[in-house]
Amino acid sequence: MAVVVTGLGWVSALGQNAPENWQRLLRGDSAISLHQPFAALSPRPLAMMGKWPSDLNTLLLTAVTAAVNDAQLSLPLSDCGVVIGSSRGYQRDWEAALVNDQVAGWLEHLPHMGAMTVARQLASQGPVLSPMAACATGLWAIAQGAELIRTGQCDQVLVGAGEAPITPLALTGFEQMKALAQTGCYPFDDRREGLVLGEGAAVLMLESAAAAQARGAKIYGRFLGAGLTADANHISAPDAVSQQGGLSALHTCLQRSQLQPVDVSFVHAHGTSTRLNDAYEAALIQKVLPSATWVTGTKGATGHTLGASGAMGAVACLLALNQQMLPPCTGLRTAAFDLNLVTQATSATLTTALCLSFGFGGQNAMVAFSR
Repeated sequence: MAVVVTGLGWVSALGQNAPENWQRLLRGDSAISLHQPFAALSPRPLAMMGKWPSDLNTLLLTAVTAAVNDAQLSLPLSDCGVVIGSSRGYQRDWEAALVNDQVAGWLEHLPHMGAMTVARQLASQGPVLSPMAACATGLWAIAQGAELIRTGQCDQVLVGAGEAPITPLALTGFEQMKALAQTGCYPFDDRREGLVLGEGAAVLMLESAAAAQARGAKIYGRFLGAGLTADANHISAPDAVSQQGGLSALHTCLQRSQLQPVDVSFVHAHGTSTRLNDAYEAALIQKVLPSATWVTGTKGATGHTLGASGAMGAVACLLALNQQMLPPCTGLRTAAFDLNLVTQATSATLTTALCLSFGFGGQNAMVAFSR
């Protein structure tokens, strides 16, 4: 059963909705600037939506409302499935509760409650799933939602992820790993120095092609397939020696999407701006895809939104396919790898897109879309 995308919701430090994010991406804008949200910690480059860190529910509900409206649907959506993930969940609230020695309302802040909050908003009585797969969470959510439609369990599934990761513990943890950038985010660049945390959410309305066509819905693109694997290698570093997990996910995604490497128009890369990830990802692309395949990424504009980043990348892929425009890899000046990297907004004939995500624990997730 064919699965299509009929609605998009995207909120980030770059923009309050998908059109605003998209236009700023095409201009090469970045939402990253120096912030000091916590007095006990030094200022850092961050991608924040306001002066103070956002909360998860606000991010999710804003993106959900936009996606439902964009799909020209109205509530309640009692038969709509929900697959909404987050790698950090309500960590911000738990940290605040521990500092204040106040744990009231803890049941509303369990890891799966983001998905439940969305299900309540929709008044959904369908399946509700809440994947957690580190920075691969967003693509896991899309793949799981598509499977609910393909197996006939749902005709509509709202999928995506949100992240409110700017907390003292998160900043301190990444600092101890020496993974945080000091000045900015420069994916695939010679001067890349680490990731920059960002906040936001991205949500997609998936439907069976038959249901979407029956109601005359606008279709952004078609979900083709996914590849999901784990390295079983290291708690945080990718398997740079064999690259077997990443290669398996990429080949599986292509096979299930009935694509040959030459069929791929462009790749939305994970592109974290860390030394290890960018080198690992560049090697995977070079091994499997033709050298002419366009490669771009958006973390130089939005920051790294962890579990939400794959869903944001998917929205960017669909907008690129829909408008036949490639957004630049913001932050890139001098390429460190022999890839066909997009350096400015580029008009191109685009038929298919791959979106890549990699997460701690060796999580590898890839999905493919077509026009």
